[in-house]
Amino acid sequence: MIILDYKDRRPIYEQIMERFQELMMTGVLEKDSQLPSVRSLAMELSINPNTIQRAYGELERQGYTYSVKGKGNFVADNDHIKQSKKEALYRRQRELAREGLLVGVEKERFIEAIHQIYDKEGNDR
Repeated sequence: MIILDYKDRRPIYEQIMERFQELMMTGVLEKDSQLPSVRSLAMELSINPNTIQRAYGELERQGYTYSVKGKGNFVADNDHIKQSKKEALYRRQRELAREGLLVGVEKERFIEAIHQIYDKEGNDR
């Protein structure tokens, strides 16, 4: 489920957070499903439980999860987060299209690059 890249310059807790966010956004981890316990995930990844606790705390702070005292951490309803990420993506997309126009990127080439990425990523998932 979680694979760490020790060559990555980012802290381990950020890598853990990112992976859980991906799993939640893609629907692999569904609303109200329980995350692995801090202790079990720390043992599985052979890292300090404080690192897991930090990742879980940040996920909760950002609204991706919620905790139930004595029960653990659970996936929150993330539809609002997904929607805001889509809106931010559309804004960036418009900015890139404008920049492409300024530097002379042909419309067909721009669209083809997007198709290639979707085709490649879609096949990898």
